[in-house]
Amino acid sequence: MELINQFAGMLEGLPVPKDWLSPFVRLFLVMLLLIFAGIIHRLAKGIALRQIKRFSEFTKYQIDNILFEHKVFHRLADFLPILVVYIILPEILKKSPLWHLAEALVSILLIINISLIINAFFNALQGIYLSFQYSRDISIRPFIQVLKIGLFFISGILVLSLLLDKSPLYFLSGLGAITAILLLIFKDVLLGLVAGIQLIANRMVAPGDWIEVPQYGADGDVTDITLTTVKVQNWDKTITTIPTYALISESFKNWRSMTQSGGRRIKRALLLDQNTIRFCDKKLLDRFSKMQLLQQFIKERKKQIEDYNKDNQIDEMDLVSGRKMTNIGVFRVYVENYLKIHPMISKSMTFLVRQLPPSEKGIPLEIYVFCKDTDWGRYESIQADLFDHILAVVSEFDLRLFQNPTGADFSKIK
Repeated sequence: MELINQFAGMLEGLPVPKDWLSPFVRLFLVMLLLIFAGIIHRLAKGIALRQIKRFSEFTKYQIDNILFEHKVFHRLADFLPILVVYIILPEILKKSPLWHLAEALVSILLIINISLIINAFFNALQGIYLSFQYSRDISIRPFIQVLKIGLFFISGILVLSLLLDKSPLYFLSGLGAITAILLLIFKDVLLGLVAGIQLIANRMVAPGDWIEVPQYGADGDVTDITLTTVKVQNWDKTITTIPTYALISESFKNWRSMTQSGGRRIKRALLLDQNTIRFCDKKLLDRFSKMQLLQQFIKERKKQIEDYNKDNQIDEMDLVSGRKMTNIGVFRVYVENYLKIHPMISKSMTFLVRQLPPSEKGIPLEIYVFCKDTDWGRYESIQADLFDHILAVVSEFDLRLFQNPTGADFSKIK
């Protein structure tokens, strides 16, 4: 400041009119100050940022990289020259009629830049949080958005107070009269905030989850959770936007636990023609005995049936009174054994091969097991391979699958 005063004193000693000299000196010093601020800005945005980038790439920590990517250092570089102007300008324009206007403008620029710095820091904070593994379960973006709304609201109040030369309390005192209007305008924001807190507290949904919301036609992965909306990328690559509070007020299905469990359900039934079900004769049992997956079962079952019929004095030719194996029962055991040796079928989760009630379409034989691979594409491939084999071996058990007659069936009728 002493240097500025000495320079101003030198200029005031020049032989120029007194009423013109003072504004000339101030204008000249303001121009010098702006040039100086421009040089500082150029150095900060150029050399300083390049050095910071090199340093962030050199270190093994990711925090400095995230701060640089979200332009926190860029905002600080923009803030530095404005801070220099804000500190030095009062000494140049002291007692000048333009001082109050210049002070207001520089203060507004200062407030705007501070807001941008804090906003960039909030973005970096979210980026740092996303670098942690547990960020997948809990999204903090709605809370970051609330903080940003509060930041820009306060900044707006401060800017208005400087422009209108009023105290910030003057504007805050008037908010009570328009509270109802604000509640109406920010209804979705407030509902979204409350819903976001409930979603996060109860861990109901998180980015990356597969959810189904039939009411909104959503079926896919959650890509983003904001203060007011949840974005879902459907499997056909379309985007469905759902109000955040709708996930609280309405039901939806989350498939996250399926992925975490390590097993994906296979639930499908074969419809068997009831007219093809019969007792197994010796010829049929001999054929089954040659199947590796049935050899042990046929041997043990034969022994059980012979012992039972002998103890109860039942003639083997009596098909009604005695115990006999059926082709559908042997087929069910074959399917069970085939699934048990399959490397991609979980043995620790629900494992059922069961008959469902008969209907006009035959007897459903349902397979209810879990695949170890939860990836959709590989899961479908494994499931298809299983049923390719099972459908192909049905005829080996003298069974027939049910299907409605087609034109080819009617053409065979003479």
